[in-house]
Amino acid sequence: MRITHVGGPTTLIEVGGWRLLTDPTFDPPGRRYSFGLGTGSRKVTGPAVPAAALGRIDAVLLTHDQHADNLDDAGRAFLPSAGAVLTTVAGAARLGGGARGLAPWDRTVLEGPDRPPLAVTATPCRHGPPLSRPIVGEVTGFAVRAGEGPVLWVSGDTVLHGGVREVASRFDVDVALVHLGAVRFPVTRSLKYTMSAADAVALCRQLRPRAVVPVHYEGWTHFRQGRAAAEADVAAAPAEVATAVRWLTPGTPTDI
Repeated sequence: MRITHVGGPTTLIEVGGWRLLTDPTFDPPGRRYSFGLGTGSRKVTGPAVPAAALGRIDAVLLTHDQHADNLDDAGRAFLPSAGAVLTTVAGAARLGGGARGLAPWDRTVLEGPDRPPLAVTATPCRHGPPLSRPIVGEVTGFAVRAGEGPVLWVSGDTVLHGGVREVASRFDVDVALVHLGAVRFPVTRSLKYTMSAADAVALCRQLRPRAVVPVHYEGWTHFRQGRAAAEADVAAAPAEVATAVRWLTPGTPTDI
């Protein structure tokens, strides 16, 4: 499996002959985006790889479409060039264009020539405190398996809750791509909207993946825990988790 961290939540995943892209974000830095209800963020880092340099993309795994840090304007323009777009049920209805909407634990299989079938299962996310879904909207994670190969899990933007813990009982996760950042906003004070590194450590003690790849923790002003602080939490983790964490250099393809 090869993963290239493009920036933010955007990664190119090459597995079993498939080329997958998560959460396309290709806008240049500098612009401020509104997330609604007094929340928002400014993008401070551009993509390490331009969209035009990615080559063939067989499927986009879009955790959600309603926040620009996961799908910005250039990312939306990119979607029609992908072979398939998998996302939330509500997101598919908004996007149209044949996007496939998956509810939690729904499974779909992609077929392609000269490669094994790709099974994709949607996994639960809660992008905020309890009862926040009507405000923040639907988000999904993805468990991905090419043929009989290992399982890659994309957490999506989520806090630590029972739904993501259930992933450990349903899948033998080999590689976990975890969204971090410990997002908070001044208007909602201490309420958290994504995992901190400490949350991810607690989760990975259950998942027990061979490799943990952190993403979506820098590049925007709404993150409250960047890499340095996250690395400190990882360093304090049990050895089986700390040694599994792989920090990728943006733009550099890395075999995992």
